[in-house]
Amino acid sequence: MNSGNPEHNKNEYPIQDKTVSPATTSAMIEPPAPGSTVAVGMSGGIDSSVTAYLLKSQGYNVVGVTMKIWGGESSPDHPRRTGCYGAGEFHDIEDARKIAQLIGIPFHVVSMVDEYQEYVLNYFKEEYLKGRTPNPCVICNHRIKFGFLLDKLEKSGIVADYFATGHYVRKFFSSEYNRFCIRKGVDPKKDQSYFLTFLSQEQIKKTIFPLGELTKPHVRELAQKFSLPVVQKPESQDFIDGGDYSTLFDEKPRSGNIIDMQGKILGQHRGIIHYTIGQRKGLGVSHREPLYVLDIDKKNNTLTVGTEKDLYNDTLIADNMRWMLYPGVSSPIRLKAKIRLTAGDADATVYPLDRDKVKVVFDTPQRFITPGQFVVLYDNDLIAGGGTITESGKPAH
Repeated sequence: MNSGNPEHNKNEYPIQDKTVSPATTSAMIEPPAPGSTVAVGMSGGIDSSVTAYLLKSQGYNVVGVTMKIWGGESSPDHPRRTGCYGAGEFHDIEDARKIAQLIGIPFHVVSMVDEYQEYVLNYFKEEYLKGRTPNPCVICNHRIKFGFLLDKLEKSGIVADYFATGHYVRKFFSSEYNRFCIRKGVDPKKDQSYFLTFLSQEQIKKTIFPLGELTKPHVRELAQKFSLPVVQKPESQDFIDGGDYSTLFDEKPRSGNIIDMQGKILGQHRGIIHYTIGQRKGLGVSHREPLYVLDIDKKNNTLTVGTEKDLYNDTLIADNMRWMLYPGVSSPIRLKAKIRLTAGDADATVYPLDRDKVKVVFDTPQRFITPGQFVVLYDNDLIAGGGTITESGKPAH
């Protein structure tokens, strides 16, 4: 299966000179033909394990695939990791291998160490050094999991017709726009569409999401029914195992001033890489009201702090826009916007500024809009597009 070049082609879909209306029509997506070869991305967790089992039971030729992304030593002596990236990777790989053996499918470990370093870890470090807060999961899905991984499989002689993951999302085809897109999963607590906003048309077309119509409790019931030993395995909670991001940085962070909105020095910070917009804990500054990080200024190496009311604003600018449902937009459009995975969808008007840049104005001010994070735009429950937040407006009070 050719996943296509993971690099976005800005000229692939010309912007149409018309006002975009909400997508209302769809065409039936035919299931893969019986006997199709499906590569399943297996993490050693419950969701991908149930995904592989379901597809195998439905008669597909299933191949289990696990990425190796940790570049250091990993062995049974390391504790199980609590994050996506860490020395305890050995245990997750072995869990995935055992599940594959139990199901009766081939299993392959594909080294993605170099690609992960270049496209995920370097991105993560560069964003923090710029004073921005990255989201590595969005980049990993687009560039690594749905991109280079499948290219490597094909080059190694493992040719699959489709790729499947345990994401709680659904695939949708709009006959109105003749495009594939991602639809939210039916379980609102587990919907993971936010993480897939940068997937290309070719990537979506060749992917299957068997869990999109299921809830997490139902998946756990299936894991018990299938006697899968990972049924009680906890989910990863962090990006870096243990949550200490400073281990990724070679240079010692420089301390600097913590200032209020008038420029008054209130204290010292430990280095901008340790902070993110909206952070309250660990500031070490006494004040009559709780203080939060409002701005991270790389140039002057300062943190600006303020009270909770200062966290709210109603405008953001996003660049690197990737339109999924539409070929593009050239007129203002009403959509819902999500500024982080845990934020609710908020009504907003989206104003195109140029080919891959928009301004989003919310009906209601949002709490800590964070540069570096992604804004994902929804047309009903469909991803319309998404981009990287570069700046937010002034406090909305």
